Amino acid sequence: MKQHNGRIGNLPANINLMNPVPNKDAKSVVRLLRTNGKVSGYELSDGTHLTKSQGVALAKQGGIRGVAIASRNGSEYLRSLPDGDPASNLGDLPSASAARRQ
Repeated sequence: MKQHNGRIGNLPANINLMNPVPNKDAKSVVRLLRTNGKVSGYELSDGTHLTKSQGVALAKQGGIRGVAIASRNGSEYLRSLPDGDPASNLGDLPSASAARRQ
């Protein structure tokens, strides 16, 4: 998505702390894991379940594609790279209870 006047779409261009470059074997986030309705982790395309902090660490190493690192209230989390396709937003992925972890 193109940047205009310091914005990407409706978001500030500097919303992401880091846009990691994915490795060629990087996985994708396919499901959000929730505890009490809040995102507590991520399920990857190979079935791996990660906490939020594990997901951030793996993404920083290039192990997750299509995500950036952002921060809210001092806590880092994954967010979708803006590509103009609402279907690729992490918030639109299916969710599962974190208690269902395997």
